[in-house]
Amino acid sequence: MEYTPFRMNLFLFFKLPAAFWCGVRVHSVSEQQCVSTVKHRWINQNPFQSLYFAVQAMAAELTTGALVLIHIRKTGKNISMLVANQNGHFSKKARGRIYFKCVDGDLVMDAIDKAVKTGEGQTVWLRSVGTNACGETVSELQFEWTLKVKS
Repeated sequence: MEYTPFRMNLFLFFKLPAAFWCGVRVHSVSEQQCVSTVKHRWINQNPFQSLYFAVQAMAAELTTGALVLIHIRKTGKNISMLVANQNGHFSKKARGRIYFKCVDGDLVMDAIDKAVKTGEGQTVWLRSVGTNACGETVSELQFEWTLKVKS
């Protein structure tokens, strides 16, 4: 199966409905990078009229998780994936349309290759940066993914 924004957004609708109804969408996806987008609206705002931090985390996690899914699928192996840790830095109010981008496809590929070769669980930190329409960074989130080949 080829991963396309349409198919990833359909996946969101059925498997992550909270993210879908908050307006999180995959904008573009490849083996090397994933971009998601979310627009500040009434349903996803905080009391300070900006994008709620948890919605930003959903959009950012989607960019990292999509890369993990793509590379797991390529192996043909049964590999479990789970977020073990998360860090975030919010530097500016997120208003308007925010784009989250993760370009760590090579890190994912290396971690999965190592998990397959050694049979041991692996962890990898992936970073997603959120920018507004002016190109200013509004947030940066990092997710530690654990990967383990199931027997």
